[in-house]
Amino acid sequence: MFPEEGAVFRSQASSYIKQQLSNLEHHLQEENPILVDVVRSFRRLDRVGYRMGLLSRDESYAMFIPWWPLISVLGTFSAGKSSFINHYLQYPVQRTGTQAVDDKFTVLCYASDEQVRELPGISLNSDARFPFYQMSEELNKVAPGEGELLDSYLRLKTCPAPELKGQILIDSPGFDADAQRTSTLRITDYIIDLSDLVLVFFDARHPEPGAMQDTLSHLVANTNTRSDSSKFLYILNQIDSAAAEDNPEDVVSSWQRALAQEGLTAGRFYTIYNPDAAVPMEDEAKRRRFESKRDADLEEIHQRMRRVGVERAYRIIGDLERTAREIEEERVPQLREALRRWVQGVWVRDGLILGAALVLLGGATAWAGYWDGLRFEPPAWLAGLLDSTVGAISVAAVVVVGLLWGHFAVRRWSARKVVRWIEANHPANPVQDQLKRAFARSTRPWRPALTTTPAGWGRGARKRLKGLMETADGYVQKLNDRFASPSGATGSGAGAEAAPAQGSEGGPGGAAESSPREDDKGQRPEQAPLGREAAPRPAE
Repeated sequence: MFPEEGAVFRSQASSYIKQQLSNLEHHLQEENPILVDVVRSFRRLDRVGYRMGLLSRDESYAMFIPWWPLISVLGTFSAGKSSFINHYLQYPVQRTGTQAVDDKFTVLCYASDEQVRELPGISLNSDARFPFYQMSEELNKVAPGEGELLDSYLRLKTCPAPELKGQILIDSPGFDADAQRTSTLRITDYIIDLSDLVLVFFDARHPEPGAMQDTLSHLVANTNTRSDSSKFLYILNQIDSAAAEDNPEDVVSSWQRALAQEGLTAGRFYTIYNPDAAVPMEDEAKRRRFESKRDADLEEIHQRMRRVGVERAYRIIGDLERTAREIEEERVPQLREALRRWVQGVWVRDGLILGAALVLLGGATAWAGYWDGLRFEPPAWLAGLLDSTVGAISVAAVVVVGLLWGHFAVRRWSARKVVRWIEANHPANPVQDQLKRAFARSTRPWRPALTTTPAGWGRGARKRLKGLMETADGYVQKLNDRFASPSGATGSGAGAEAAPAQGSEGGPGGAAESSPREDDKGQRPEQAPLGREAAPRPAE
């Protein structure tokens, strides 16, 4: 189907999207009123997308981002990911073992039920409040048919642990636990992009590069150059297994060398172990050193996990501004280039076809003897037809209809070629779908093949986007007033967090926790290595 066929464009959201956004506003009302206003700003942004054709009526830019604080736990199998989650939640929600015990991505959220409930992947695929909304469609794009097997990749677990209020945890299967299928990697990349915090776990029992090659290549080499690299925490877990070594620092050094080989020379590095399953240590001094380092690192990790609600608010506002800027600075130029190719193709092909038709017509009439020198002498039947008004109008109508039919056939032909160009230059993702949809809107039959300005784009749309970007800056200032106080005033600003809101049953809820201070570069303070006593930290 070429773009002009079967496309229905409306500038209003469907009733389904309106209801989804209303539900989202309701859930955010008590937790963070600023984010309710952000949802309304996304509604205004959607109107630009609808008018340009970037969005279908069953889509919203607000549905492309997670609205709940999201923490993902990734790494090699048997690295202690599930044990870490159980200890953090103080609730045995995940199975643990020395071998790979989970082969699915598990989304954990709060519920007031006293028992853990496990729900199938469709519970995530159909609920816009959670990550993996419409994930089946994304899987089908990279591996046709895999979307039907969503339950083999995803599941949702609910848990009454208070630490889960207001946030979502994602526990991944061991990175080396399967054949590294394309769909698994696709889900992993999707999780990383959505997450506010990514915990990357390694096993201290196997710190050498060969034992974690897949993790290194995908979670380190592919992420250390990201603009949001500060959200990655690299954790060497089960370091208590090195207690029997003459120099346990060698284990840490081996791990850090492996990371450095992949280009990661700076960042947040932690060495921990599970207090509930620690290896016994006979040397009392060594045990205290290990426990001191472990407790300090666990506290920093837990504090970072608790404050993702604050980072989530800034992320969502950043997504609003980024999406508005992307429309103006990326989508519009991409559409202009697509339309330029289309307009050029239409006129070149129109000219070639019309020229070829005139040459053929001239040759045929010359062969039939209808020319006297340079004067055309039509046959008697045509001359008689042209002598009457009705006949002349009929001939003219046939010629015009033929020209129009040929012109619109050329438009469709040229549009199909441009669609193939879009598919070749943009991978199968929402951006490709947006460009194809907007291009279809801009090449509808009543739009002349004369302009490269996309449909729905003009002074009004540009003004609306500028206003939304300025509004986003205002939201950031409101958040700064809530979480910071440069003037030193008390009663508002830093530390003046809203009281936690009780989460709704069966879904995440609750207010963000306050965040600890970091240095001006966002780095954690230096800690003494495992082999020596940790130096006391300065009071903050």
